[in-house]
Amino acid sequence: MACCRPGGLDVNDSLADVKALVFDVFGTLVDWRGGVAREAELALAPLGLQADWAELADDWRAQYQPAMEEVRSGRLPYARLDALHRRNLDLVLQQRGWAAQVDDATRQSLNRAWHRLDAWPDVVPALARLRRRFLLAPCSNGHIALMVALARRNGMVWDAVCGAELARDYKPQAVVYQAAAAAFDLPPAQLLMVAAHSSDLAAARAAGLRTAFIPRPDESGPGRGEQRASCAVDASADSLLALAAQLGC
Repeated sequence: MACCRPGGLDVNDSLADVKALVFDVFGTLVDWRGGVAREAELALAPLGLQADWAELADDWRAQYQPAMEEVRSGRLPYARLDALHRRNLDLVLQQRGWAAQVDDATRQSLNRAWHRLDAWPDVVPALARLRRRFLLAPCSNGHIALMVALARRNGMVWDAVCGAELARDYKPQAVVYQAAAAAFDLPPAQLLMVAAHSSDLAAARAAGLRTAFIPRPDESGPGRGEQRASCAVDASADSLLALAAQLGC
């Protein structure tokens, strides 16, 4: 069965009580691969270093989950994502034999590439529509300063900033999603987690949230992103604008 929100559009019954939408950010809202590749070339090419810059971005991103697992497992205390990204950058430069050529100042600047990523084209207009009816927040592994930088760069307007720093842990730990619900003083079932990654949505669903899948097929390179959810979700749409329409916004 379906219910009808103001505006005449049907939504699934499971979404009828949703009050807030929370979003994965890297890949779902912003193009990490293109942005990191651009910033790596700007920082490293003047040093005489040459590479497939998108491949370097992939190598850096490949260290993302292993670094967070060190925190999730308790082997490392919680640290902001900037600290983990810097650790991962140092490792990637060492693997490429570039450690001696890239000084600390260059590394510090390049590490902030993750603060200077560009949103996918549908993001800002969709968020503006969704915010007319729902509370909105990122629920990212990125920390608050990083989320604020991306929001200001791209014109994304949030009602709060949720995620890893608030929970002092990293997704897919249930506490990250549940802390977002608590921040809005809502039960988890009244939050809709929006992401381009099935693993994120499966964890959010297990934590009690509603879930919506948005494909970003070029996130990891042309045609290498998820095309459809591989887990059960409450909604799926071709873009954030299409999701806004499904939700009557």
